[in-house]
Amino acid sequence: MTYPIIEEEGFKFIEAGKGETLVLLHGLMGELSNWELVIEHFKDRYHVVVPILPIYELPILTLGVKALSRYVHRFLKYKNLGKVVLIGNSLGGHVGLVFTVAHQEFVKALVLTGSSGLYENAFGGSFPRRESYDYIKEKVEFTFYDPSTATKELVDDVFKTVNDRSRVIRILTLAKSAIRHNMAKELSKITIPVSLIWGKNDQVTPPEVAEEFHQLLPNSELNWVDKCGHVPMMEHPEIFNNYLEVFLDRILLK
Repeated sequence: MTYPIIEEEGFKFIEAGKGETLVLLHGLMGELSNWELVIEHFKDRYHVVVPILPIYELPILTLGVKALSRYVHRFLKYKNLGKVVLIGNSLGGHVGLVFTVAHQEFVKALVLTGSSGLYENAFGGSFPRRESYDYIKEKVEFTFYDPSTATKELVDDVFKTVNDRSRVIRILTLAKSAIRHNMAKELSKITIPVSLIWGKNDQVTPPEVAEEFHQLLPNSELNWVDKCGHVPMMEHPEIFNNYLEVFLDRILLK
């Protein structure tokens, strides 16, 4: 099922369901479709909101994880949302961490899956052969344990994006910002419950990254997804949703 994108006051987002609010933050190359099975699973019990991060709209001179965190702050204030559960994949997790450090009063709990913020091994900081479809296909497949998860539609979208000069400059700017903004010294400030749901075979943010997050976040749990890469909610949605449901039941039904 494809959810309509709502546009209001300069914000673009998907919204479904009623109840406690889950805010899903997508990654740098993440499509909204990455979250579809999560939305579908939880919309009958929760208010699920997916803001589209303005990766291609913000002024390039200010573009970075802090700017995206400020955008999330403006969005939550506009929607009059407080005490949400933030759920972030890859760059979205990093943005969620930066936001939580600055505005912990807005966040009831945090869920990180394949999050940057400590170390990531994405596209190596560049796209040396972005004109080569096979090269981009290989890079997209690198994201998953099972290469067949990288559908032609997904590869086509990434290929189109990285061959748009304006977009690729922004992607590289954000990737460099993420690398510069290491969160290791700030994680102890996050005292709310955190669930780490991590692909055991993630090559972008490897298992040792999850273990370091678990060590540095004082109120965290670590859940592994076997035979899974960087995007568990796409590759093993049923396992991801089960871990998330158990966590939400524990922290919201107290």
